[in-house]
Amino acid sequence: MKEHNKSKQIPVALVIDDDATMRFLLRDTLEREGFSVEEAEHGAAGLALYASVKPDVVLLDVVMPEMDGFAACAELRKLPNGRRLPILMMTGLNDVESINQAYEAGATDFITKPVNSELLGHRVRYMLRASSAFADLAKSEARLINAQRIARLGNWDWDIEAGVDWSDEVYTILGKRPGEVDTSLDGLLSLVHRDDRESIKQSFIAALNSGGSVAADCRIVFADGSEHILNIQTEVTRDPCGKATRMHGTIQDITDRKDAERIRHLAYYDSLTELPNRAMFREQLNRSLVQAKRSRQHAAVMFLDIDHFKRINDTIGHSVGDLLLQGVAKRLTACVRGEDAVSRHALKESKNSIARLGGDEFTLVLTDMKEAQDAGRVAQRLLTALAQPFVLKDHEIFVSASIGIALYPFDGEDQETLLTNADAAMYHAKELGRNNFQFYDQSMNAAAAQRLLLENELRKALERNEFILHFQPQVDVATGQILGNEALVRWQHLEKGLIPPAEFIPVAEDSGLILQIGEWVLRAACLQNKAWQDAGLPPLSVAVNISSVQFKQKNLIHTVRQALAQSGLDPCWLELELTEGVLMQDTATTMEILAHLKQMGVRVSIDDFGTGYSSLSYLKRFAPDSLKIDRFFVRDMVTDPGDAAITRAIIAMAHSLKLRVVAEGVESLDQLKFLQAHECDAAQGYFFSEPVTPEMIAAMLRDKPTSNEVVGKKAFRPKLATG
Repeated sequence: MKEHNKSKQIPVALVIDDDATMRFLLRDTLEREGFSVEEAEHGAAGLALYASVKPDVVLLDVVMPEMDGFAACAELRKLPNGRRLPILMMTGLNDVESINQAYEAGATDFITKPVNSELLGHRVRYMLRASSAFADLAKSEARLINAQRIARLGNWDWDIEAGVDWSDEVYTILGKRPGEVDTSLDGLLSLVHRDDRESIKQSFIAALNSGGSVAADCRIVFADGSEHILNIQTEVTRDPCGKATRMHGTIQDITDRKDAERIRHLAYYDSLTELPNRAMFREQLNRSLVQAKRSRQHAAVMFLDIDHFKRINDTIGHSVGDLLLQGVAKRLTACVRGEDAVSRHALKESKNSIARLGGDEFTLVLTDMKEAQDAGRVAQRLLTALAQPFVLKDHEIFVSASIGIALYPFDGEDQETLLTNADAAMYHAKELGRNNFQFYDQSMNAAAAQRLLLENELRKALERNEFILHFQPQVDVATGQILGNEALVRWQHLEKGLIPPAEFIPVAEDSGLILQIGEWVLRAACLQNKAWQDAGLPPLSVAVNISSVQFKQKNLIHTVRQALAQSGLDPCWLELELTEGVLMQDTATTMEILAHLKQMGVRVSIDDFGTGYSSLSYLKRFAPDSLKIDRFFVRDMVTDPGDAAITRAIIAMAHSLKLRVVAEGVESLDQLKFLQAHECDAAQGYFFSEPVTPEMIAAMLRDKPTSNEVVGKKAFRPKLATG
């Protein structure tokens, strides 16, 4: 047996004939034609030789001992790669029946003996070319089928006269087997989600009428209830008279692609405003800076922060706050020209130059600027757009914004520097009264650094136990006796001394440290109140402010219970002060929390009453123990008829609901007399005492003030306003 080198493309012919002379003649002819030849003397030997030879063509005699050519041909077709093997049968039986039998056995062609050697060479060469063409076609079809399977793409053809033909992949995409569904357009439409069915049907009708094409997405529902998204592409063929004769196209399952797009959208877009988010903004900014550097142009980064947004959330509720953010996003996007930001091309689907970094903070990239004042003009346009009122859920809301601007390359050449400097400029705009824009100046970094230093020191203050409590007495308006004390946190810095809350509370709120500080205040206030009682002083309530951050925590009840347990304080001597905004954030949750506090015996007071909802309906539902009139009304109630009327109304409303009323910010004898005249229950303020140390409170309770400074500008005396 010869060894054949397939890499040289030498075709191999297997000659199976019981006549040795015939085999010799065939070998001579085929070798002259460039074939490598192997021989077998009968059908069984040829079948045994087939696997090792792997012939490109077989020449097979019909009449042979042991196994004739018809049987050998049939067996060859069953072997691996035998289905498309060119088989030329040789017969001396020149009759139609033998020829038919040869074809039925699987012969590719036949030739009669005696064999014409010149004709034989042409016949075998033709068979090989035809076999190669069929093999290439089969490979092409296999590749197409495999590509369609991978792409989840099927094709269909609708001959309007004959009907619809679907490819196998269409059945797979639709989750059906042949015969399970009507292979017509109506059958296809019956599988489409009912909400999409009519639009797809109208698209087909429009294509048939106009001769155009259809490109549409729709949903189908599988038997298990899962939904898949399909993309349908169609074209219409018309006859010379313009009549539609065929519609053909493709169906592709694009569920995975849509899911990927959805995931990418979640990764790069803010779910509330649909604006680009922080991750996408950084990509946009980086591209803009590269472009600006390449073209030697200026660029600007703008930070925009809504002024007093937290107050809106606290007083009107987060749902309205979310609507406001959406309204702001739309208004900002509408007033910024498309060419204001090359960064919108960072991702093709993005059409926004505005991005939301989080909370109430928005950013903008400006490119192709001719001068720095171009950024100022855009900033002023944004402020003007926001100045118009927003009407949301029957609330008319006015907002303003503070904007910081950093310029490339003057204020930084990389995104981190520009972002930091724009942020510093925005905070400077807030310090200047808000509702304005400021360009970055290097001096702003000092203020930003100081703020960062304060935050770092604040974290250390918690670890070093540098916080202390001062207390401000709440006084019975009628008798002048102390009824309770409000706990107020102070920071006793190791080097800077006593730092008032106005300096560090905003930083604590921004950094999230307010939660830990609030828990410390609650625990320390309970411990101090119990210490006073253990020292033999009269038992009084201690009031502790609960921030919105604390109130949102799921473990608030546990924190309160733990503070009481650690101190041993009876719950009736603890009063928690909550603002109206905090209570109204989620009324169902608020009701649940207040019910738990009531069961524990803890008292609840509404702080800053009059600045928020001031509604009888929520007072009835929440049933607090007391109200604290905001100092804003107390300050001018003696001189301003409006504030006087509001104060009287709050007192009357509270008493009608059997609630105790405390006035905050009392600083004069006239204010005290007004409160006495209208039967306010209690008051606190600098007229009685500024916030003082626990030792000074103890001295007051023993009626042994150490000096006038202990009780404020005027020495405290019972029934002070009667003299």
